[in-house]
Amino acid sequence: MFACDGAASVGQIGNEVAKDLTRRGVGARMCCTAAVGAGSETHVNIGKNAKRVIVINGCSMKCASKIMEQRGIKIDYEFTISEMGVKKIPTLDFNQENVDRIAEIIGDTVGYNNNMK
Repeated sequence: MFACDGAASVGQIGNEVAKDLTRRGVGARMCCTAAVGAGSETHVNIGKNAKRVIVINGCSMKCASKIMEQRGIKIDYEFTISEMGVKKIPTLDFNQENVDRIAEIIGDTVGYNNNMK
């Protein structure tokens, strides 16, 4: 799972969602998006060898997806926080309710929540 951690509310939500899904222990594992962007062979190979690649973008720029595409990593699921009912604001503040709601949506979509029931 590769998430935005940009300097806006939606980037922070994307990162929090990825951390939440990782902590649940349902098969999701975060990998460093910045390291992939920097060309770290180890991190690029993690993406290329993953069973499924989930990308969580913060906004319509879709930087996380672009990084994966530039490094030849196939994206299986792509989500964009700003397209999920959250307005992008230039602050690091975010609402935990949005994190919980979006983590639930992503978990349902990719089948992670089924592992928790």
